Amino acid sequence: MDAVLDRQASDQVTVDSVAVSVTYANEGDARVSEQEIRAYIDRGNAQHPNSTVTGLALEVDGEDVGIRYELAPVPFDRIRRITGYLVGTMDRWNDAKAAEEADRVKHGVTREDRAFTCANGC
Repeated sequence: MDAVLDRQASDQVTVDSVAVSVTYANEGDARVSEQEIRAYIDRGNAQHPNSTVTGLALEVDGEDVGIRYELAPVPFDRIRRITGYLVGTMDRWNDAKAAEEADRVKHGVTREDRAFTCANGC
């Protein structure tokens, strides 16, 4: 019995600054148009409103299309607990709350500032 190698055709294009890879499982699979690729990109941006599609991989197998999106990293907003409130920034605080934050005791974070030490050298 002879081994049959599956040969897949693929296209690499860039559409609207998005790197697109299209892989066709069968030789007779219909080619994906640029209009269809733009629709897939728009769909990805709509499904992930807090990020942007930077890459798209389409796997065409007859009537079925597998879709994988690469998304731009989302910037991380630091949230801190200050005076009992979870906040990102204090720019919207009134003067009284800003004064309360300025007067609070800030704890050290260096190793020497830690209160616990092992008395027997452990």
